[in-house]
Amino acid sequence: MQHIPILFENDDCIVFNKPAGLPVQGGSQVVSSLDTILAARWSPRPLLVHRLDKDTSGLILVAKHREAAARCAALFSGRHLTKRYLAICAGRPPAEAGCIRLNLAIRGVEKHAETQYTLVSGTSDFSCLALELGTGRMHQIRRHLAQTGNPILGDDKYGDFALNKALRKTHDLRRLLLHASRLVINEPALGLVLDITAPLPEYFHPWIVDSS
Repeated sequence: MQHIPILFENDDCIVFNKPAGLPVQGGSQVVSSLDTILAARWSPRPLLVHRLDKDTSGLILVAKHREAAARCAALFSGRHLTKRYLAICAGRPPAEAGCIRLNLAIRGVEKHAETQYTLVSGTSDFSCLALELGTGRMHQIRRHLAQTGNPILGDDKYGDFALNKALRKTHDLRRLLLHASRLVINEPALGLVLDITAPLPEYFHPWIVDSS
């Protein structure tokens, strides 16, 4: 059974550092998922309160009981929680910081979506961006960066397929370079004050360079 590092745990919740490639929930073609691992290792089974793409690594929070699940789920729809992501993308955005405001089609309906970004490091070829979601649409970061011409490296759904193929040969690129890196919760009234950072997977390290 796959080992998943625990970065925080109390009586109400657990924060894991999920590896890339592990689905959060099971399905007809899924042999193992975070949900099935929780069911096998804990009784009663902790409850999922938010999602993370299968191919995205990083922080995910689960609740140990229903009351905590309701409180945590409310936080994810409010202003007392911040999730930060790091991504390695092709090219370099025109500004060192900004907000991408582009509608995204969700089940055939155009939805408003906002993604804030800050350039962390990079070259003219590749950039490391820190990102925060202003809205929570499906695959929002991946889709927004693809739409602005800076697709995430290793993205086999929205990315630059020719570039990914070339980088697989030259740099052994085999993973989506998107990581849920930081989770901040500031809700003392509910006893939830957290600031947790998940270390980057080793396969990110070759792509983190000084800006030039």
